Amino acid sequence: MKVSICIVSRNRKLELKRTLEILHDYTEATLCEILVFLDGCSDDSKDLAAEFPECIWEVQDNSIGASPARNLLYQKATGDLIFGFDDDAHPLQKDFINKARLIFSKNKHLAVLTFEEIKGVFDNDAQALEKHVPNEEFYCREFVGCGFVIKKAAYEQTSGFPNWMKIYGEESCLSIELLDLGYAILYTSQICVNHRVNKEERKHLKKTIYRFENQLSNSALFYFAYYPKILIPKRLTALLFHNFRKYAFEDIPFFKAFFRAMINFLIRIPKVITYRKVVKKETLKKSLGLPLPKYG
Repeated sequence: MKVSICIVSRNRKLELKRTLEILHDYTEATLCEILVFLDGCSDDSKDLAAEFPECIWEVQDNSIGASPARNLLYQKATGDLIFGFDDDAHPLQKDFINKARLIFSKNKHLAVLTFEEIKGVFDNDAQALEKHVPNEEFYCREFVGCGFVIKKAAYEQTSGFPNWMKIYGEESCLSIELLDLGYAILYTSQICVNHRVNKEERKHLKKTIYRFENQLSNSALFYFAYYPKILIPKRLTALLFHNFRKYAFEDIPFFKAFFRAMINFLIRIPKVITYRKVVKKETLKKSLGLPLPKYG
């Protein structure tokens, strides 16, 4: 069984290089292809193509966003299983491919395995594994984008990663479509990924505002893409009220971001409606009844 590994990267050459070095070491004896999409990089990330000629490279001069980039990359993947990693994340088990194959072989209804995320910058993998929680598995409503694997056969039955958003929320869209098809998503700590992010840096206000703004507009549009019309007003009102009260009401930067998100949301509604794919009410009920995966 051939596997594919897909990575989208933008302006993180050193992190990408480290990830590719680790993956090359882990997959040398495996029938595996590694596909990398450079999404509008302004650094010299493209020079890595010469260092890793065994990888399949897609270079986009102007950024199209992580979700459309994933969409293009996953269409090109030829493996029966497609692993997705962030450019700054790597698996902590060398046999992660065999572990995934074994889990899939035991459950034909599985579409996605989402891995345990261990977030932080560590001196070595052994140090990262000190944070590992063993023997934890449960079905969940969506997957963590920094480390997961999906059956290509299941992926091809969906619309794929959405082209109507750039970043923050694409996993939710793919997940709801998979659940609507009768597939399951399993969180497992049998496979871990070290997501090499500095937790304190992630709290930087500018980055937090950017994430909040994009997540809010994409979450609102999610209802227009997948919910029956009769349910949209209630869900949309609850979403906006919660985010305004919790974030925008007492913080000027978040207040401004809230209204930028709303303008962006209104402008994009006509485009999103063309991608509308209403799921069954039973699917929505099932999804809301499932827990979220654990985040690092």
